[in-house]
Amino acid sequence: MTSTADAVIDDLRDESDALDALVAPLSDDGWALDTPAAGWTIAHQIAHLHWTDAQSLLAATDPEGFARELPKAMADPFGFVDKAAEETAQIPPAELLTRWRDTRNELHAALRAVPDGVKIPWYGPPMSPASMGTARLMETWAHALDVADALAVAPAATARLKSIAHLGVRTRDFAYSVHSLPAPAAPFRVELTGPDGDIWTWGPDDAAQRVTGSALDFCYLVTQRRPRADLDLKAFGEDAEKWLSIAQAFAGPPGAGRG
Repeated sequence: MTSTADAVIDDLRDESDALDALVAPLSDDGWALDTPAAGWTIAHQIAHLHWTDAQSLLAATDPEGFARELPKAMADPFGFVDKAAEETAQIPPAELLTRWRDTRNELHAALRAVPDGVKIPWYGPPMSPASMGTARLMETWAHALDVADALAVAPAATARLKSIAHLGVRTRDFAYSVHSLPAPAAPFRVELTGPDGDIWTWGPDDAAQRVTGSALDFCYLVTQRRPRADLDLKAFGEDAEKWLSIAQAFAGPPGAGRG
């Protein structure tokens, strides 16, 4: 039977391969195209994913080595990620693509090899292999959207969105905390329609606060890739409405969103 971690890692591999198929045919000029993220080209997007995959690989295979990297992040907590992307984006595209392929494949194998019950250190709380795989899936999907937008293509929605939506639901209280707001005590009900028409649900049936709509649009929202006004999402209740205005599934300070 496939474990939860293996299923998520399979999805991460497929999501990475789909993005690879977008960027592999590009010329060097194509890699230099601007994306919706201010100051980031397609090269920056792949550079960021490669760097984060490399850090995840280090954490999964050499926790002590990863611990030695932490002071660099603490010295510049809001700038070290952008600095790494800028430096890595200077690598020639063909070499960067090869490095990203090699690193992500090593990461997928390393996550599968982590023993049951072992947590992987990270910049925030330690994570299980399934949690780290889900975080990498969410980020890979979000940055693939930036690349797709730069290329004016629309990637297909797949069942892989379910793990991203799950992360979006699980990070509800985190979204409140990064805005210095108290999280509601009661759970919410979330009902989303997946790409194949399946209904994905979280929370109790009788919850007073509810969110319904498209799973794709919910994933757009929690990765802050589309403005709320453009999305097929409904909030029932004041707390649910507030959540949709601040939701974010990614770590770090509050995102600026996309207007």
